Amino acid sequence: MLTAEEKQELEKQQYRIIGSHSAVKVCGWTKKMVKGEGGCYKLKFYGIMSNQCMQMTTSISCANRCSFCWRGYKAPVSKEWKWDVDDPQFILQNSVNAHHNLLAGLKGYRNVNMPAYDASRTVKHVALSLTGEPIIYPRINELISSFNEKGISTFLVTNAQYPEQIRDLNTVTQLYISLDAPNKELLKEIDVPLFSDFWERLNQSLDYMKEKKHRTTIRLTLIKGMNDLEPENYAKLIMKGNPDFIEVKAYMFVGASRQRLSLENMPLHEDVVSFSQELIHSLPDYEIVSEHIPSRVVMMAKKKFNINGKWHTWIDFPKYHDLVLSGNECASMDYLKPTPQVGLSGKKTADYAKQRLDRQYKVDEKTSELDFWNNEGKVQLKGFDGII
Repeated sequence: MLTAEEKQELEKQQYRIIGSHSAVKVCGWTKKMVKGEGGCYKLKFYGIMSNQCMQMTTSISCANRCSFCWRGYKAPVSKEWKWDVDDPQFILQNSVNAHHNLLAGLKGYRNVNMPAYDASRTVKHVALSLTGEPIIYPRINELISSFNEKGISTFLVTNAQYPEQIRDLNTVTQLYISLDAPNKELLKEIDVPLFSDFWERLNQSLDYMKEKKHRTTIRLTLIKGMNDLEPENYAKLIMKGNPDFIEVKAYMFVGASRQRLSLENMPLHEDVVSFSQELIHSLPDYEIVSEHIPSRVVMMAKKKFNINGKWHTWIDFPKYHDLVLSGNECASMDYLKPTPQVGLSGKKTADYAKQRLDRQYKVDEKTSELDFWNNEGKVQLKGFDGII
C-alpha cells in the first residue's frame, strides 16, 4: 500500500507502519494526559481515559481526498481493496507494541505523571480513525472481535463511502459517520471523492446506520466560510441516520490541510456553539449536552439519554464487554453511565493555549477508573484530582 518513501515520510511524522496497510500514531491528547495536561473530549463526553487510548487505522488508503484532512495528497487512495490482507491478531499485537514504544519516551519527561504513564501501558480503548478508511479492511469484524475479547473498546470512524461495510459491521462500542457537507455539490468540493455515486453512498450509509442497535454518532467538521451553512439540510441527513449522538467540531488548521485551507477557515469555539444552537432547532429529538473547549467541539444527544433529569452519555465499559462477549444483543441504552459534567460554559474561545492552562491535573496514585465528579467540575480518580 505504501512505497518506501511514503513509509519514511510517515515515520518522520511519528506514525508507525504495521504490516502492509495499518498504522499507529499516539494521539496528542494521550500524551497530554500522561504529561498531566488534560484529557480529550471523549473523556468528558463518554468517559474514555485518554492515556489508555490507542489511535490507529487498518487502512492508510482512502476513497476521498478531503480538503480539511491533515494527510498529504501523496497518500494512497483507492476505491477497492487491492493489497495483501494482514492477519487481525498480527495487527492488534503489533499496533499495541508500537503504541507502547512511542509512549516510552514520555517516561523521561520531567513533569510526567507516573501513575498516568503506568496506566497507559494497558490499552483500554482504540480509536479506529487516524488516517485513511479503516472499515474497508476485509477482516475488520475479526479485528473488532479480538479487541472485544481483550476488553478494548472500539470507536470506529468512517467517511460513509462504503455502505455495505457499515451494513455488515459487527457490534462496536461506538460507530461514527463523518458528515462533511449539507448538500451534494458542497460534499464533492470538500471531500473530493473518487466514487462518482458518492452522494448515494452517503445516503445509503446513513440508512444502514439507522439500523444499528449499538451506539452511533454523526460528526460534522465545520470549515468556516465553506460548510458552516444550511443547518436545516444537515438536520435532514442526520435524521436519516438517526444517531444517538452528534458532534459538531471545528476544522483544525494542521498538517497538509494548511496547503489547501487558511487559518481563517478554523472556527473559534464560539462559532461552533453558535452553529450547534442553530442546528438543534431542526432536531426536535436532540439536545445540546456538553462541550470541550480546547477541542472546539459540542456534543448533542437524543433526549432518551436524559433519564430522570440526568444525562447518561458515559459508557459502562465492563458492562459493554460483558454484553458483547455474551453474544446477546448490545443496544445503546444497555451500557450507560451518568455524565458527570454537562452544559455550555458561555465562554468565548479565541486562544487555544490559554484554555489549556485552565485544565491541569495532579495524579497521586495509579488508577484508571473515575469515581466521581463534584459540583466544582473536579474529577477524582482514587487520588487523581483535576479539571477536564
